[in-house]
Amino acid sequence: MKTLKVVAAIIKKINEKGEMFIFATQRGSGDFGGGWEFPGGKIEEGETPQEALAREIKEELETEIIVGELIDTIEYDYQTFHLSMDCFWAEIVSGDLILMEHVAAKWLKKDELDSVEWLPADMALIEIIRSKI
Repeated sequence: MKTLKVVAAIIKKINEKGEMFIFATQRGSGDFGGGWEFPGGKIEEGETPQEALAREIKEELETEIIVGELIDTIEYDYQTFHLSMDCFWAEIVSGDLILMEHVAAKWLKKDELDSVEWLPADMALIEIIRSKI
């Protein structure tokens, strides 16, 4: 089975009340269309995971981020490939999170993380995130 090595950004923000929110995006048509995920993408030849994540967020959301600590690496077997996803905390440096590839996005509080239909690999990360925020 082919392995796909990708990165994902768990972009967080804290509002004036001290509440933390996590950014989620919804895929458009195509493979896994309509499913919710953490934004990111494939690691290109010669890139570190952190470099790949910064590039992907710039391409997908026209936003610059600071890539923070590695949260976990999710290993998940889809029907036709194995996904290995390095998941990092991230914070916005500049930009307005403009959806270039996704059809929708939401800022979710800890108790709202189950309110969207996550893709299976991303779902594996929800409990980990919930325990850290």
